[in-house]
Formats: sequence, structure tokens, C-alpha cells
Amino acid sequence: MAQKAAKTLASRNAAVLKRTHVISAALHLLFLLLHQVFQRPRSLKPYFLLAVPTLLIEFYLDRVGRPRYTDDGSLRSAGEDLNATGLTEYMWDVLYWTQGCIVAVCLFNDRAWWLWAVIPLYSVYLAYTTIMGMKKGFAGIGGGGSEEEDLNATKSKTQLKKEKRGGGKVKYGPSG
Repeated sequence: MAQKAAKTLASRNAAVLKRTHVISAALHLLFLLLHQVFQRPRSLKPYFLLAVPTLLIEFYLDRVGRPRYTDDGSLRSAGEDLNATGLTEYMWDVLYWTQGCIVAVCLFNDRAWWLWAVIPLYSVYLAYTTIMGMKKGFAGIGGGGSEEEDLNATKSKTQLKKEKRGGGKVKYGPSG
């Protein structure tokens, strides 16, 4: 069963990588072709600054996600899951957004490269939400409240209502 899952992951990774490489190559060639044909005052500096680093991301994803086979054709390694959350997901976001920016630059002009500024803003947003989530998670660790508040926080609503009515505590003592 595990071998079937590995084969499924390998075929999915290979298909995703092939599609990504074809789309990326087509977009970069289209940009360079339009740059040569129209000779607009289109500078290649923003292209090299913003688009070429995403090629490094694409090749990194290829390196970690490409399935590896032995000489006899059997699957040696399925590669990492390219649908994983976290950093991999962020790399795909950067890659897709840059491809969208290339399309916008081809359709409009070099000012569309400013759309790429969304990526650092998105990074700041992700960092902020992560820090706030961690802050909420660590809020109960440091104490800060009274001992009675901590005890009440661990009690259920039913227990608190019974104690409020006075019937929540069992008294042990001499009977009789």
C-alpha cells in the first residue's frame, strides 16, 4: 500500500513539474520575444531582479520534488510532496505571482512589475499572523492571573454553576 502511495506521489509530482516548466518557459520566452520585437523602453533590469530568482525557486522545487528511479526503472524515491504546506506552499505562491506579473508586464508595460511588491507585503502579513498565533498560544504559560482565575479556567461551566448554587462541593466529615 505504501508503494502505491509513493507511485501516486511520484506521478503527481512529475506532472506538476512538467506543467510548471512548460508554462514558465512559455512566459519567459514570450516576455523576451516581446522585448526584442517592440523595442519599447522596456528595461531588462526588473526582469532579472524579480523573475530570474523565481527560476531558482522553480529549479529547487524540481530538485526536491522530482521522482528518482533506479537503473531498472523501479521507483527509488518519490520526492518531497509538492503540495506540502509551509515554505513549499509559499514558494509556489511566489512562483505563480511572478508568472502573473510577467503576463501583466507583457500586456501593459514595465510598471506592472510593481505588482511584485505584494510578495514582501504578503510575507509581512504571514509573519505577523504567525507571531500573533504564537503569542496567543504562549499566553497561558506565563501565568499573569490569580490562582483562583487559573482554577476557574480549568473548570467546566457545569462545575462553575453548581459551585455558584452551593451544591457543587461534597463535604466529608463525621456523620451523625
